Formats: sequence, C-alpha cells, structure tokens
Amino acid sequence: MSDLQHLSDFLESISLSELSGDEGYRSGQIGKHISCFEENQFPELGDADLIIVGCGEERGLGMGRPFSAAPDKIRQEFYKTFYWHHDIRLADLGNIKAGESLGDTYAALKLVIRELTEAGKKILVLGGSHDLTLSQYHACADQKQIIEAACIDAKIDLDMDALPQSEHFLMEILTGEPNFVKHYSHLAFQSYYVHPYMLENMDKLRFDCFRVGKIKEHIDEMEPVIRNCRIVSFDLSAIAHAYAPGTGISPNGLNGEEACVLSRFAGMSQQVSSFGIYGYQPATDQQGLTAKQVSQMIWYFIDGMNKGRQESLLKERESFFEFNTAFAEVETIFLQSKKTGRWWMQLPDHRFIACSYKDYLIASNNDIPERWLRAQERN
Repeated sequence: MSDLQHLSDFLESISLSELSGDEGYRSGQIGKHISCFEENQFPELGDADLIIVGCGEERGLGMGRPFSAAPDKIRQEFYKTFYWHHDIRLADLGNIKAGESLGDTYAALKLVIRELTEAGKKILVLGGSHDLTLSQYHACADQKQIIEAACIDAKIDLDMDALPQSEHFLMEILTGEPNFVKHYSHLAFQSYYVHPYMLENMDKLRFDCFRVGKIKEHIDEMEPVIRNCRIVSFDLSAIAHAYAPGTGISPNGLNGEEACVLSRFAGMSQQVSSFGIYGYQPATDQQGLTAKQVSQMIWYFIDGMNKGRQESLLKERESFFEFNTAFAEVETIFLQSKKTGRWWMQLPDHRFIACSYKDYLIASNNDIPERWLRAQERN
C-alpha cells in the first residue's frame, strides 16, 4: 500500500501524545494498537481493515466558520476505549487539510475516500458538517458505481430556500446528472422539522423515509435498510440533546444506545464502503458527553464489522436455512443465515434482497411484505 503515500499531501498528521495527555494509553486501549499518520510518518495500510479520516470542514454551515477540532476531540475519547476486535486492524490517516474553498476540501476528501475504497478499504469519516456526505457520494460516482445510500438525520436536507450547503446538499446527490443513486433511505427524521410536501416527493421517487418513532419501535427493521448501502451518513442531530449535547438541534430523537445499534448495523454491512459521522460541535459539548457518544458509536461500528465477517455468500446455500412460501399467488424463497440470523427474500427476477424475520411472518400469513412491494415498484 506504499503507493497510497501520496495521499499525505492532502492530510495533516496527528499526535498521539497530545491526544492522550500526560497519562498516555493503557495496555489494551485502542490508542495502543491503532496505526496512525503521526509525526509525518505515513502508516503501512496493507493490513488495515478500517481507516479513519477526520475532516473539520464546516463552511457548509455558513462561510467564515473555522475548521472544527471535532475529529480530534472524538479521537481523544475513542482511543481510550478498549480493543476487543483484534481481527479488525485499524489505521488513522489524520485530518484533511483545509482547502482554500469549500469545494477544495470536498475534492480532497473525495480523492482520499475514492483511492482508499479502490484499494478495498472501509472508511470512517469524522466531520465536520453533514454536507461532507457529498464527498462520500462523489467518491462512488467517480468510480461509476450504482449505489444505495442512507442518511440518519433529524432533518431531510433538501431545503433549496436555505443558503447553507448543509441544508440542501441532498439535492445534488439525489437529482444530479449523471446520477448513480439506485435507492436512498432516510432514517430518524422528526416530522416537525420536515415539510409534508418533501415526504410526498420522496415517496414519488420511491425513496424510503423512516420517522424516528418508527425506528424506536422497530429498530431491528432498520438493519435490512442499511445492509445493501454503499454509503451511510449519520448526522448527530438525530440524537436527542440529553445524549449528545454537542449538537443542539432537538430535545428529542434517538437515544445513545439506539445510535450505537444503527452504527453496528452499518458495520455489519459488507457493502458499506464509507461511514460518516457529522455535526459534532465541541464548544457546546457538556463534559465531552457527545465525544464519548461518538466514540462508542465507532466502537459498535467495529463490532458490527467483526460480526459481518462471519457471514457466508448467498450462493453457499448450506450456510442458510431455506423457506419456500407463497403470498398473493407469488411463490418465493426466504433465506436465514445460520451464522448471523439475518434474512433475505427472493424477488420475481430471482434476485435476493435484504429483509427481516417480520417480512417472513407477513408473507407466511399470505400478505405482501411492504419491503417486497417497494422493491418491485423500483424495478
């Protein structure tokens, strides 16, 4: 992976000693095991499974904002957590350098993500404002990959009347030409922040939007939603203020455990190439609680990676329980993994899509699972 060393032109190294303070890291903590771009020494990435990249760019919230120290504040907490998953090798390439313009920063982050994913690496982006999701998307678009994507956010950032890029960046992802988004899912929106017409338009495009209340009631149903995504983007505004005071968006939302569960789902997906966590504001973070919350989300993302590695390929049928069923005069097959317990269902074109046990129960009662119907509508 020495050919990736040129990426250092776009990155600033970090200092583990500054992040750890006088105490340093204890045996078993992640700070003792992670391979970092430190003191301008670029790490060997050949064995790395997950690579962390920070980007403090916040001009998408309004011009004139300084580069945020959010990525390093998160690192301070994350490196203190204990390293349980020794089969998942970690590397940290430091922070994207501030570009002369917002577009320059987008381009640098996109290039770093694209080259690392082309090398088969999974990327964790620590933001910065939510519009940095554009770099995740364009890294795939540059490779002409047709993708599924998911955002977890209290708002749906399609407000073209708003000036800040962070409030309408989804328009470029969902409607730009040429377009590479096969399907988009929005998780944990809060209705009072979203215009009803926006949801109607999303539905006309056959995109799926899940209200935060629905996620709280049936969070396991979100795993199949995330499983086939290439990019996942998490705006911390989706988390209630009590669990993430360093966001200041809403008193309501996901709790800390639910945010960790969704992060674990993203890690379990073998399709996810980049996972971004955005919207952390250190200046308003009481006792570093939000940084701790994000550090635990990262830990669970890695836990999900470890779990997802156990999964077999669908063609290895001996690794799955097979259930033949029929609903509405349609014969289909459901598969359940013997290793992870996850489910898939077959469409009429013989493709299998991610689903849940609930979908199987619905089909067994001769009803059409909504997930099956929505997938058919998009074909």
